[in-house]
Amino acid sequence: MKIKLFVLGVASLSILSCGGMKKDLTPATTHDLSGCYADSDYNNRAEGYDWVGVEVVALTDTTARIAVRSRSDIKTPTCRFDADASLVGRDSLKASYDGKNIFFTLKDSVLSVGTEFEQDANLLNFFCSGGASIEGDYKQIDGQLDPAQVDLRSFASFLNWNNFSYEVEVLNDTLFIQPYGLEIDNSRVSHELNGYTVVKAEIGDLNIDGFPEVLVYLQSTDGSKKGDIIGYSINNGKSMSQISYDNTIDDSEKFVGYQGNDDFAIVESTFVRRFPLAESAIKDKESPKNRQIQYKLIDGEASRVLTVDKVLAY
Repeated sequence: MKIKLFVLGVASLSILSCGGMKKDLTPATTHDLSGCYADSDYNNRAEGYDWVGVEVVALTDTTARIAVRSRSDIKTPTCRFDADASLVGRDSLKASYDGKNIFFTLKDSVLSVGTEFEQDANLLNFFCSGGASIEGDYKQIDGQLDPAQVDLRSFASFLNWNNFSYEVEVLNDTLFIQPYGLEIDNSRVSHELNGYTVVKAEIGDLNIDGFPEVLVYLQSTDGSKKGDIIGYSINNGKSMSQISYDNTIDDSEKFVGYQGNDDFAIVESTFVRRFPLAESAIKDKESPKNRQIQYKLIDGEASRVLTVDKVLAY
């Protein structure tokens, strides 16, 4: 049996809150595509079929949040994909990954998932294991997807670096980080997100000691879109400790014009924070439009600390 997957839009970290049937709105908005969908195996879920479900949730009239999951109550989830999508025409949402477009098109209560170009179809296998693909057709259903079977995690990522790994998950507004490969202590840690959502996790050797750090990138859900991070560093291969990071947005030169919408990344052994500047901080057309703060990981008195190394404007 070919395993597909379901697409799940997440708004305010709330899964399984599908809307009603498609509304007749003019002009078209993303609310037209909002709702729950499922493949034909959904009707046989009581018999153990690996069904696929779809939820699309509108963020604005022109944008929606889409996430991909597979059934999780009887086996390890097969597929996963999360993205924001924009409305294209009247009946399609477009999401992008690695420079390629993925379309979610609704016709006669059936949502079809596919790539813009046929030669890019293999991209849709990337988000699944065992030869599965997110490509397929999903019929609209009434009500929510079966909460006893659907993967309730709003974020999940497994990161590997040589003999060390981190599993990063979010469930019920709690972040869990599980290390693997440590000699003494592989205890899982947890953090309450308290008004933040996880957008990405990365692994890298920031202090170049042969042991990888994990950084989890957060964004506030209060409209300010303020970024933050939670990170851990390995202690000589034996255990891990939390990284100290000062996220105070002050009046110093590096944060003048800050308006959220951070983009975080590990670039070689440097942690980079980029953000666009508010219009009030842009004096003329020649002025920089963005700021980049670069951090290095150093040993502090009680823990390793991310300290500012350089501040650039471009």
